[in-house]
Amino acid sequence: MLVFLVFIILLGLTVINDSGFTKFIRKSYEDWLVDGIGLFFQGILIPILQMTVVFHLYEYLLADMTRINLHPVLAFSISFIFVDYLYYWNHRLFHTPWLWYLHQLHHTVTQMDVLGTSRNTLWTSFLIVYLWVHPLFIYLLQDPTWYVVGVSLTSALDLWRHSSLTFAPTSVIYRCLSPWLILPQDHAWHHASSSIHGNYGANLKIWDRMHGTNYKSSELPDSLGIQTKLSLRQKLVLPF
Repeated sequence: MLVFLVFIILLGLTVINDSGFTKFIRKSYEDWLVDGIGLFFQGILIPILQMTVVFHLYEYLLADMTRINLHPVLAFSISFIFVDYLYYWNHRLFHTPWLWYLHQLHHTVTQMDVLGTSRNTLWTSFLIVYLWVHPLFIYLLQDPTWYVVGVSLTSALDLWRHSSLTFAPTSVIYRCLSPWLILPQDHAWHHASSSIHGNYGANLKIWDRMHGTNYKSSELPDSLGIQTKLSLRQKLVLPF
């Protein structure tokens, strides 16, 4: 519920912003189609798949395993911190020569807006760690409530960091969040035309700092996105 609320708020704020509205109407038909299909796939179909097929798979494979009772803080931390570290490496692998062709569509985004969050070749979603890890912990935990809160917060932040809604570097909230949380400015540099080899984390900056992939700038890059010659079919299904 939190994710859909954040999506609607971010979309609304983008539309009422003059520059954001202009960017929306300049999006090509193909970009609208790819973004819309991606949002439906990752926002609706993948969660359904997680809680049906994948969850029941673990239910079958781990039927004799005793459920784990964790303190809410620890359950939340596994979701928001531990899984975030798994995602860091998952994302970084997508930038290797072996998997880049599956991820390149996401980097054709030329403007930061919430609609481009899920722009991906469709079956890339099956290689993203969230699909497999979240149902596992939801199955294993006696009470997965706070784990799910962490999942929802991560998803909401994912939408925000792909948006153009930023805080001024001089603002109090920017100074409080910037030292540890990945902000839209940080992720914009991940999508910069000039450099796409850093800022791989989803929630926390610590992983990029630990592994030397952090790029720090309070400004936004001059241009975003890469150019490809992929057809619509290639973008959605076979990006070879």
